[in-house]
Amino acid sequence: MESLGYILAMLGMIFMIGLSGSGSAIGVVIGGSAVIGMLKKKPEAFGSGLILSGMPATQGLYGFVGFIMYNGSIAELGTSLTLFQGAVVLAAGVALGFVALISAIQQGKVVANGIVAIGGGHNVFGNTLILGAFPEFYAILALVAAILMQGLLKV
Repeated sequence: MESLGYILAMLGMIFMIGLSGSGSAIGVVIGGSAVIGMLKKKPEAFGSGLILSGMPATQGLYGFVGFIMYNGSIAELGTSLTLFQGAVVLAAGVALGFVALISAIQQGKVVANGIVAIGGGHNVFGNTLILGAFPEFYAILALVAAILMQGLLKV
């Protein structure tokens, strides 16, 4: 039978990869939908729309990076993870997963508005890229926090 610490760690891994990936998928769809609308008015701007609509994909990558890092630690510790160690992985997974989920969706909304403006003939690609990076920053902070929390597994 698996230890409670190991079960908590597995739940953390599920949150880490599942929520971050879901957020990226939702954010990319929000941006991609705006690109489809933009193409009706300004098909030559597809490249700009493509780049902007892909921005929310990175949050899923952050969750995947966290997953790979913690997977190595869990494999090293095996099923003998303590309750504390399992709680650390769960906390890191919930924190990274939810921050990535929300930031990807919000980033999708920001880039979608920029894509709509580009479709309307406005030159806002650079501005949208900058504004779209703001929600991304919080996903990066969550990944850094998860990386730092990994040090707590060495107790």
